[in-house]
Amino acid sequence: MRASSAARCGRQHGESETVDRAFRRRLHGPGHLRIMGAHDGLTAKLAENAGFDAIWAGGLGISSSYRLPDAGLLTMTEFLNAAVQMRSACGLPIIADVDAGFGDLNVVRRMVQLYETAAVDAVCIEDKQYPKRNSFRDGHKLEEPARFAEKIAVARSARYGTEFMIIARLESLIAGAGMADALSRAELYHDAGADAVLIHSRASHAGEIREFCERWHRTGRDVPVLCVPTTYASVTAHELGQMGVSGIIYANQAIRASTKAVSEALASIAKHDSSSEVECSMTTLSELFELVGMDDVLGDTPWRGVQPAPQDPNRTDEPRSADGIEANETATVA
Repeated sequence: MRASSAARCGRQHGESETVDRAFRRRLHGPGHLRIMGAHDGLTAKLAENAGFDAIWAGGLGISSSYRLPDAGLLTMTEFLNAAVQMRSACGLPIIADVDAGFGDLNVVRRMVQLYETAAVDAVCIEDKQYPKRNSFRDGHKLEEPARFAEKIAVARSARYGTEFMIIARLESLIAGAGMADALSRAELYHDAGADAVLIHSRASHAGEIREFCERWHRTGRDVPVLCVPTTYASVTAHELGQMGVSGIIYANQAIRASTKAVSEALASIAKHDSSSEVECSMTTLSELFELVGMDDVLGDTPWRGVQPAPQDPNRTDEPRSADGIEANETATVA
């Protein structure tokens, strides 16, 4: 009998099952989950601290962190390593964006087992042909529906346990194939074993999402629907939840926000020949230390702060503490 992914990756089996089942149950339950895109362990932890429900290990963010286009250029190993880093950094469920599965049916089978072994909670496979193109570019070629359904069926059968989720990502609306094509593909992928479907749209409003959810509900199929509100950003997660969306993925906001913030900080330092203009907008060292667990390092001693300038030993007008810091000066870590 094959060992579970939880046991083989060193996590407590019962604890992992509880987390996995809770994720699946919440996707199927009332309400909706807010899922934040991350590109490394630090971003995943920041998302957890901000109160998001799950992590999207997204292809655009991870590719951008390598300064490479989101065009199928990274290997499965590189994407998996990024997801493993996120898994180690936070306790949230992780959905891994695995493009079109990285290869043929044999590769898809191995991909599922590697990600499940790494304690990732789900993979999302999109129905486009290799080489894939980012959904906010053009030149898309959809996979033949029956062929992609076979890929979903192989992915499902490759799982070690029943809690690991296979999400089928529908690119029909992105490729201009229309709503009828998206729905027929969704039904086919569901019947092949998809645990959820992601309907992708780049319209400026959520009309396509609303229509898909309404028509999907009428099919009687009950797997959750996820979406990515990049171009219809003014629609709230609550509103999308009311339309019938179970998971709202903010796939690229973190990489976009961090790129802009770092660019502006570096430009200011270069312009002013000093970091003084941006110090107030940056994380302090103490905040960063707390975030990464510096206080947990064995044998490490916290720094008391910037020491005052040497004083004339003959002066008696300013009292000094035992450690040499002025008594009226607060030591800080900045």
